Amino acid sequence: MKSTKQMSDSIRLGAILAVSGGFMDAYSYIQRDQVFANAQTGNILLFGVNLSEGNFAGALHYFLPVLAFVLGIAAAELLRVRGQRMLHWRQISVITEAVILTAVAFIPLTQNIVANSLISFACGIQVESFRKIRGNGIATTMCIGNIRSGTQHLFQYMQSKDKEHLISAALYYGIIGCFVTGAIIGNFFIGIWHEKSILCSSLLLIISFIFMFIAGEKDNIFVISSGGSSAGAYFFIYLGQALVLHCR
Repeated sequence: MKSTKQMSDSIRLGAILAVSGGFMDAYSYIQRDQVFANAQTGNILLFGVNLSEGNFAGALHYFLPVLAFVLGIAAAELLRVRGQRMLHWRQISVITEAVILTAVAFIPLTQNIVANSLISFACGIQVESFRKIRGNGIATTMCIGNIRSGTQHLFQYMQSKDKEHLISAALYYGIIGCFVTGAIIGNFFIGIWHEKSILCSSLLLIISFIFMFIAGEKDNIFVISSGGSSAGAYFFIYLGQALVLHCR
């Protein structure tokens, strides 16, 4: 039995989380010594490269965020298993992220390894807590899986002309667009507020937390016209971004 009404797989929520995900990655890379908050494949690669060069301090620089990411996934699973009465476990996940990122804003640049580990921990929580958008397996903290799935659906649409595949492709590519938007916004605010700019991501997560109290979206967020002559796949992206696909 569900203890609390909330909407964890809405497009609106997924879009905001993806913007936050892009922001976090840009922040950790640009402001915190070129470590990826989300892209652990890159961190693992650089960990191996530094090991091969005998640079053990550099290897640790990339290994600790990977470990923190793993621990973040485990923490999200612990929240899911234990559950809560007052709030849904995903709401606790997202507000925990916001608190962690707020703390990161006050960590000096001399402690970047701590800051990056905390950001990666928060990203691990997010990637495990929010795995679907309207029933589609979509990540809000990385893009490679979304690129694969979006391209697959686009190809299937070209083969079958089934508009559901076009809608799914729009959803995947729309989330990628949100992630890129987050990186663009992140780069802008990093230039102004430096290490404090991560507070923007905290604000996005607080907004996400609030939206999770809303019952959900109407089923006509994606609209397919019944006339047969045309179909519209509308993907609404928060923060001023909108992706509109029309097929005829």
